Amino acid sequence: MALLPPFIRTSRMHRPSAWPVRGLSRRDASATAPPADDEVLLDAPDDRLAPVLVAAARGEYTPAAELLAATRADADWENRDRYARRLAAFARARGEWYEEWRTAAPHDPGALLVGAQLAVDRCWGSPARAELLREVSPLITAAAHGDLSDPVPWRIALDHARGSNAGHKYFEELWEAAVRRAPHHYGCHVAALRYLAAFWHGSHHACFDFADLAAQDAPVGSLVQALPARAAFSYLTDGSGPEVPRERLDAAADRAIALSARFPAADPWPAEVRNKLTYVLVRLERWTDAGEQLRLIGPYATSFPWGRFSDDPLGRFLEIRDEIREEIRRKTASGHPGSEHGGRARSGDH
Repeated sequence: MALLPPFIRTSRMHRPSAWPVRGLSRRDASATAPPADDEVLLDAPDDRLAPVLVAAARGEYTPAAELLAATRADADWENRDRYARRLAAFARARGEWYEEWRTAAPHDPGALLVGAQLAVDRCWGSPARAELLREVSPLITAAAHGDLSDPVPWRIALDHARGSNAGHKYFEELWEAAVRRAPHHYGCHVAALRYLAAFWHGSHHACFDFADLAAQDAPVGSLVQALPARAAFSYLTDGSGPEVPRERLDAAADRAIALSARFPAADPWPAEVRNKLTYVLVRLERWTDAGEQLRLIGPYATSFPWGRFSDDPLGRFLEIRDEIREEIRRKTASGHPGSEHGGRARSGDH
């Protein structure tokens, strides 16, 4: 597996002596009433993005430009990545909104970033994806030149390379450029993990090796701590490749559980990590742990992972939530909860 050692080596070479960590305070352990079905939200924006989307619906692009400028000034790369994705999704539905922004500020790094993400998104579902993606490369280059310290254009470039079937040597060059800018950027790590899974289909051990070493090297509050659980998700939904030991799947889940516990309950920031983790715990039949993640999720369902299995991701989340609650009731009534670690878990859809 020639691709793996450079990935790991580069990440470790550029680890800073200190790294800002979000959400280190322990969550409030007090019990809260679970939200009713009609109170659960899908992909709810946080308090910074919500008013920007409201303004965008009125045709205003300045709040979006200001939000992305703030993330750039603060080197808040994780939020910058999230906001760029959401704004690109909005622009895909309201193209005239983005065109007005681009025309008014053609050199705005935020507009260039959203434009690059939008171009990749538009190509992704096409049967001619690889060919179409090659045509949008200049937009990604322009976004990267908009701010040479920003890793998010490089995350887009990593996704672009996977979608255009780029070779691993070229991908490694992109990866090295990305981690020079932000050694523990979660989006770049997910892009790399997905490339590994696609390039060597079924080689889940390589994915776990990459994810485990990246997590070991990342700060305790970094979202990269959830990368092994992302590898577990890939294995459990892939349906191919050699079996991964149950112990490794449990260890990946345990690491993500520890990360989840570092954030407040009902917080939209870790919502996608918690939703993904819940799926993994259900597949491992760790119902009590899954129930705790439901409590922490609160009203914040996310399209990933539930959109992988249904055209109605919110409905699928609610179904899984009911299943978890029923299993917990059943185990409690039996009086024999027992250990939920161990056993076997094969790849394949739930």
